[in-house]
Amino acid sequence: MGRTADYSRQSCSIAATLEVIGDPWTLLVIRDAFQGVKRFEQWQERLGVARNVLAARLKTLVQHGVLEPVLYSERPPRNEYVLTAKGRDLSDVLVSLYGWGSRHVYDKEVAGFDMIHETCGHSLQPRIACGCCGEIVNRRDIKLTRAENCPTVGEVLPRETATEEAA
Repeated sequence: MGRTADYSRQSCSIAATLEVIGDPWTLLVIRDAFQGVKRFEQWQERLGVARNVLAARLKTLVQHGVLEPVLYSERPPRNEYVLTAKGRDLSDVLVSLYGWGSRHVYDKEVAGFDMIHETCGHSLQPRIACGCCGEIVNRRDIKLTRAENCPTVGEVLPRETATEEAA
């Protein structure tokens, strides 16, 4: 399945992230991995995604080190897929997407699931804090600067060759 966007000439960590997890179904595969799904058949049943699409997403996530295959059956050979440390670092991305979707898509409607903050028992209202000072960060507190001579996404995440993609 071919990609619909080419970020290879961008010099941007957001574009690089989209190169790894921006395909349709990918974030839902990762969401389910956080909920304990490890096997191809489980994802296929839960998501209803075409088998070839799911296989392609799992392959890409393994290639980028987000998931790791672990053999659970030798005859026939079958893998489970577990989140790596890199994959577990996507939890904040999912929490942020959950917060946005809850606020701007579902509003007061009931979504498919709720994230409960176990400490206070309420629905999670995610916010971003600075890792250095701990202060809650608002959009107006962020200044974007462009670094010079940054490598492009294509330089840091080389794409598969056309022959590999056709295989």
